[in-house]
Amino acid sequence: MSTHRNPQAEQMADESMVRNLRAQAEAIWPQEQGLLARYGAPASIADIGCGSGEITSRLAALYPQAQIVGVDILESSAAYARRVHASLAPRVRFEQGDAFELKFASGQFDLVVCRHMSQAIPEPEKAMAELYRICKPGGWMHLLSEDYGMLHMPERGGVDPDRLWHEGVIEFTRRTHTDARIGRRTWTIMNELGLQDLHVDYVVVDSLRVARQTFATIIQAWRDGYTEVIAQNSKLSLAEVSALFDQSVGAILDPRQYAVWHIPIVSGRKPA
Repeated sequence: MSTHRNPQAEQMADESMVRNLRAQAEAIWPQEQGLLARYGAPASIADIGCGSGEITSRLAALYPQAQIVGVDILESSAAYARRVHASLAPRVRFEQGDAFELKFASGQFDLVVCRHMSQAIPEPEKAMAELYRICKPGGWMHLLSEDYGMLHMPERGGVDPDRLWHEGVIEFTRRTHTDARIGRRTWTIMNELGLQDLHVDYVVVDSLRVARQTFATIIQAWRDGYTEVIAQNSKLSLAEVSALFDQSVGAILDPRQYAVWHIPIVSGRKPA
């Protein structure tokens, strides 16, 4: 993937992303795994944009007979996943690869999974078309597409927490030609590809269903990896971005407060 197709490469390679993906898996997977029952017993699975392999390893446990490949644009992420999940080899392997030009045959996989990637790439329609290509006729696509308009934090001290997401994160992605609200467009893209049996399910990451510290760790990791680049690519100052992140973390950790993130998961079946 060329640089213009991976504008968040520096942030994705930061150590904070490992913390982020671990906390997101802990928060999301308990609710998400039940959705995969509709896919039957896939024999071959591709996890595109696998990062540190947190979910690839969980897919391996859920489908113990499946052959699984995790693909990430960053060789450093693929190498980390190989090292941490070495016990799963050779049934599970990790490769460096470009989601826009995957080196797999058309119709190769029963299940194609893509999580936490679509919001970070320009032209997500082209990447989703590539996921469709490698999916077998009759197979399934499963996309977790983030939407930063679906994060809701309480106001504290007269400061509007929505500024972080709407004036900071969404503006940052607009300037880098990505889409922080891709979650609400993913159904349309998959419908236009011709997928059938389309579903939109929501994982609810909030301060009731998820341990507050786990939820807070997600926001802290974003803060550590993204504060500077958001300030450089939005109207918010560095101090404002940092303070708004800290406010969100504080609200999540405060037992008197409620915070929530609704995460769309869109799935569909390729026509047989």
